[in-house]
Amino acid sequence: MSTNSKIEWTDATWNPVRGCTRISPGFIHCYAETFAERFRGVPGHPYEQGFDLRLVPHKLTEPLTWAKPRMIFVNSMSDLFHERVPDAYIVLACQIMAAADWHIYQVLTKRSERMRQLLSTKLAFAANLPHIWWGVSVENRKHGLPRIDHLRDATPNVAFLSIEPLIEDLGRFKLKGIDWVIVGGESGAGARPMSRDWVVGIREQCLMENVPFFFKQWGGVRKKLAGRELDGRTYDDFPVVKRNDVAEDDARTALIAQFDSVWPKDGDEPFKRTA
Repeated sequence: MSTNSKIEWTDATWNPVRGCTRISPGFIHCYAETFAERFRGVPGHPYEQGFDLRLVPHKLTEPLTWAKPRMIFVNSMSDLFHERVPDAYIVLACQIMAAADWHIYQVLTKRSERMRQLLSTKLAFAANLPHIWWGVSVENRKHGLPRIDHLRDATPNVAFLSIEPLIEDLGRFKLKGIDWVIVGGESGAGARPMSRDWVVGIREQCLMENVPFFFKQWGGVRKKLAGRELDGRTYDDFPVVKRNDVAEDDARTALIAQFDSVWPKDGDEPFKRTA
């Protein structure tokens, strides 16, 4: 877990899964893949296997060890709903989020159909918890806009959109049932440009529908220089944050032992288990 995330809209990251595979053109310059592949073959490094998909069970109970409340981006280096992650593992991760309820969890996926299906079945217990926020990535009309419909169909308590990297004008789209919108441009080598008009169009829709709007960055090769001001100001709006009390030390220790017994911490797993 990174307790000091550089991502503007979160405090920390938690990665009980590592690695992913691309499923749409918005992620041909994936920052997570670029970072992970830099360490492929480095003995003992968490990304010794590069961006290969792996379960990391020894990371599962980390939120329970963290007494100070945080806003946590779940699987910043993967996708919890990847088709090769067993249902049982996803359920366990969500049970831990439900138990460690003094944190706010931001679960973001590109696999919105699987999330919709699980939130209505095996994850129904977590769908309406106010401290777990469920989001989808939206990069363009073809791939991104259908994910919004899938998210809306799931009817979670808190639903959000990460419109990053925004690579084309989304036009008008429905914000009904959406509680938060993040917008940002692509950054790094080969970054595709983002038009101001695209961003303003989304901002105006959010203002009309009273949806909190967070502008993360303009992006580009030199993203720090480009900054994150839009029309002379920064937009840092969030949904309403509802905090619960932190569990006592003894209670947290008992929960850790309980969850560790479900999925033993026997090292990274290249998907040896099934749902």
